[in-house]
Amino acid sequence: MSKYDKEEVLRLAKGYALLNAYQHGGKARIGPVMSRLMAEKPELRPYAKEITGLVRKIVEEVNSLPVSEQQRILEEEYQWLLEREAAKRREKEEKTLPPLPEAVEGKVVTRFAPNPDFVIHLGNARPAILSHEYAKMYRGRMILRFEDTDPRTKTPLPEAYLLIKQDLRWLGVEWHEEYIQSMRMEIYYDIARRLISLGGAYVDTGTPEEFRKYRDEKKLEKYPHRIKSVEENLEQWDKMIEGEYGEGEAVLRVKTDPLHPDPSVRDWVAFRIIDTTKYPHPITGDRYTVWPTYNFAAAVDDHLMGVTHILRAREHRQNTVKQEFLYRHLGWKYPHVTHFGRLKLEGFIMSKSALKQLLKAGLLMGVDDPRFATIAGLRRRGILAETIRRVMIEVGVKQTDASISYKNLAAINRVVADNIAKRVMMVRNPVKLVVKNMPWNTLSLQVPFHPNADLGHREIVLRGPQEVFLIDGDDLVLLKPGRIIRLMEAFNIRIENTSRDVVEASYHSRSLEEARRAKAPIIQWILERDKTPVEVVVPQGLDLQLVKGYAEKALVEQVGVGEIVQFVRYGFARIDTKIELGGEKLVKTIFAHE
Repeated sequence: MSKYDKEEVLRLAKGYALLNAYQHGGKARIGPVMSRLMAEKPELRPYAKEITGLVRKIVEEVNSLPVSEQQRILEEEYQWLLEREAAKRREKEEKTLPPLPEAVEGKVVTRFAPNPDFVIHLGNARPAILSHEYAKMYRGRMILRFEDTDPRTKTPLPEAYLLIKQDLRWLGVEWHEEYIQSMRMEIYYDIARRLISLGGAYVDTGTPEEFRKYRDEKKLEKYPHRIKSVEENLEQWDKMIEGEYGEGEAVLRVKTDPLHPDPSVRDWVAFRIIDTTKYPHPITGDRYTVWPTYNFAAAVDDHLMGVTHILRAREHRQNTVKQEFLYRHLGWKYPHVTHFGRLKLEGFIMSKSALKQLLKAGLLMGVDDPRFATIAGLRRRGILAETIRRVMIEVGVKQTDASISYKNLAAINRVVADNIAKRVMMVRNPVKLVVKNMPWNTLSLQVPFHPNADLGHREIVLRGPQEVFLIDGDDLVLLKPGRIIRLMEAFNIRIENTSRDVVEASYHSRSLEEARRAKAPIIQWILERDKTPVEVVVPQGLDLQLVKGYAEKALVEQVGVGEIVQFVRYGFARIDTKIELGGEKLVKTIFAHE
């Protein structure tokens, strides 16, 4: 006889297996279940080998269930486990992010500085959310700054300024000040003049080849354009501003260490000439031709705007080195910088240039195409802002690159969406179900949209003594003559006859307890006279699949465009549009995940 309560072990193992499956796309693993079991019941460790066999069978059983069934059992039989997990999650969230160096409450200033050449994607959301969270943590300020000083190679999109702000607001990111660099050109010109006067910069009218020769041979100290007088440089700077040089004929360089081990750091370009008659800026047109580079404009703005802490990707490390030379010339203190690794969403294109090419080729549906990892695309797909925030807090400011699978993103989103998504029945491959002998003339069912959350209810009116339903074709295998079946949230029926086109049944009983005693499978259904056509667009890589079916009329009447719903036994989807089609409403949705 075992020295432990086998029934209790099986009960706990099933709960942990269901929870692990719920958190990981419907597939539990033995290792995590065993770890949780042994942590809760350390007295079981001497029997680990025997218990592993029990857990393996439980995991196999749980993994054989549809995700919706896993979720139902978890909610009905293990609510205490869900509540415990929610408490742990709240405790974890309260820990938030590691402290910033030398941060003083009330004086921290962070910034998010997107280039408006496209909308932001999941990777861009990282510095935005982290900058906002830190500003909030220290009761400081956050600045939004559009860095749009490259009208030629990173041409700003007029609509991107607004779309980026819309995405940030949706993410819950708030900012206290807002700037557009292309409207600060005179400020940059003044700082450049001061830099030249201090001997920290020079106008280079040589060819790029000539400069590289001196740079690569470590002879910059003898570069003829570098050793000009301050007066001559100021004169040439004025000529640049006045338009006496054409594109590529002159640049302004910041003096750095001519022997710096990284050649790109040596005397980097602060200003270059761009022909804005060919490449007009969407805000300033062709008013300016001398444009600051990223490193000059960003560095100057960080100082003038009082930024104390910069959070940016690790790829900017060399930019930090370059900008520090500018700060030394001007006698400024450089902000604290936290560099973090790249963030990748597996299976999604994150390159702005690649996304723009696909759009230009007409292969996609717009910047909010659900196949994109843009914030707009993820939002349209049904990924929630709180999900993205949780991912960013979890990834934090680690310097290593992070790769997130869509499966893991979906697992987090499922937890976030679960208590706010209305549950609606939908049938695919519909089959008629005729139920006879119902003991009422009219029965009004008040069906809640969620078993636990207060999301309201819908009324479904049944007529007796016979009613016609539609059920999912996948459920036909369950409908053997003589078998008792429960229509979800309604009543129990006995199957009389089954064919591919029509199933005939008779009323059996009303209560859920009677269904349990009969071990009746639960199937979803809709009234044929209330059927609402629904289309589910399922993104798969760069492909789209279309699933058609029928849903309850509540999908039209009580769920709005933009809402997330959970189609019972199918998955979560976002309502994209509702259109008139042949006198009835067609609801188009985009599949998020199971």
